[in-house]
Amino acid sequence: MKEKIASQTVGVAQPAPGAKKGSRPSAKSRKRTADGAGADGQNPFRTTMRRSRAPEPATMVIFGVTGDLSRRKLLPAIFGLWQDGLLGSAFNIVGVGRQEMTDDEFKDYAVKALQESKETDAIQPGSLEKFRELLFYEFGEFGEDEVYDLVGQELDRAEAAHGGRKNALFYLSTPPSLFEPISNGLGRLGLADQSEGWRRIVIEKPFGRDLDSARELNAAIHATWDESQVYRIDHYLGKETVQNLMAIRFGNAIFEPLWNRGYVDHVQITAAEDLGLEGRAGYYEEAGIVRDMLQNHLMQLFALTAMEPPAAFDADAIRDEKTKVLRAVKPIPLDRVDQVAVRGQYGPGSMDGERVPGYREEPGVKPDSRTSTYVAVKLEIDNWRWQGVPFFLRTGKRLPKKVTEIAVVFKRAPLGIFPGGLERNVLAFRIQPDEGVSLKFSSKSPGQEMVLREVVMDFRYDAFGAQLESPYSRLLLDALIGDATLFPREDEVDHAWQIVSGILQAWDVRPGKGRTPDFPNYAAGTWGPEDAEALIGPDRRWRRL
Repeated sequence: MKEKIASQTVGVAQPAPGAKKGSRPSAKSRKRTADGAGADGQNPFRTTMRRSRAPEPATMVIFGVTGDLSRRKLLPAIFGLWQDGLLGSAFNIVGVGRQEMTDDEFKDYAVKALQESKETDAIQPGSLEKFRELLFYEFGEFGEDEVYDLVGQELDRAEAAHGGRKNALFYLSTPPSLFEPISNGLGRLGLADQSEGWRRIVIEKPFGRDLDSARELNAAIHATWDESQVYRIDHYLGKETVQNLMAIRFGNAIFEPLWNRGYVDHVQITAAEDLGLEGRAGYYEEAGIVRDMLQNHLMQLFALTAMEPPAAFDADAIRDEKTKVLRAVKPIPLDRVDQVAVRGQYGPGSMDGERVPGYREEPGVKPDSRTSTYVAVKLEIDNWRWQGVPFFLRTGKRLPKKVTEIAVVFKRAPLGIFPGGLERNVLAFRIQPDEGVSLKFSSKSPGQEMVLREVVMDFRYDAFGAQLESPYSRLLLDALIGDATLFPREDEVDHAWQIVSGILQAWDVRPGKGRTPDFPNYAAGTWGPEDAEALIGPDRRWRRL
């Protein structure tokens, strides 16, 4: 614990399949160290996980394995799990891509990615050489059956080497336009059939571009897959503090009684990014901030914060309660969007003393682009617990710092008997970068007079003495063992799209559709457009994080 004056005004490698194929072409790291761990550098907190969460023998098939996500996140996450002995006695990886590459070339590619990624755990002696033996590669066009036939042959080879059933996890690390073709291809070749082992498919965001396209994609996926086989991944839900939100609230009797309209004034959920586009203009010009962040990441944080206590800590119970919250959100009609939502686009500004370009000056962006890079929205829930309590969600690019936080802001004391007035208590969950929980309250300052000041009790996850794992590590392990708790269900995705549909329609960026504010309307390095201050109201202020 520490006290400070509050600055805010408002929170074992195993052999790969024995059969070998022919020669057909087919940065500085934060590396986890052995500090506070055993001599082998393994995380002591994983001992229980190793006993209770080891999956069955399986093959993980990654479509789009040569892409940025696979290189930076997936391969390091899988390597970390494998190196810590969490992937069982028989596991291998099949990378699938459209780039011609032999198995050996893919092995070299993967090892280089692991050596360069900031997400890679501390590499133990000999680990990379053994990990190489788990890697295989196939290439082809995702719209043709040949590539799926080759994947099927890899599963046959794995079964011959491992024994047992042909379990497979298919990960779609591809552009959204390929989700349906890959799903259909796997179905045509019978690779979704579970008669010879379980089969699951992991789909990245964004899941659709709007409500109609999300429903069409769900219908296409369900033509091949049962909902129980579908894992829609949102990496935010793999973060320790997001899961700790449920632990703090439902595992401690001092919080849940206050988690309602009688004590909570409002809730702020912030996901701020200090970076610009980082070479993603093609994607971002099509998606914008609402599709990129609000519909998925922020809606999931919102649902977890506002949900009722689940009947049990299992996937169905938790996802049921999240869906109830989303269903209870007051609809946003087109004529009310301007009253409950604010958008922005950053212009030139300063970050860490250096000038940075505005959005329209970024490479690949149209000089008159109407794409939003900031959104703040006020949501209200029509249920007994939260009636009258506003939830403010905001996210944007080129804000002063990278930070994600959920802040529960309580009402002021009913009687101000102390001079100077009192600020509101705040329970804040820091999702990133400094994961932890803080509680702000008022205390008497030392001295002869009764003078109160704000202090903060601060818990940080580094107090456990263990490096936090990558969110993808947790989620991949969950998918391999069949735990869908942290994966949004079909109805969750549908209701989240329903909530933002009015905003998307009102802010249609096509020529002749709707009215656009004078962009840019906030400078890079600031906390967003001025209209966001009016949205939160005169008696409340956004937290300056």
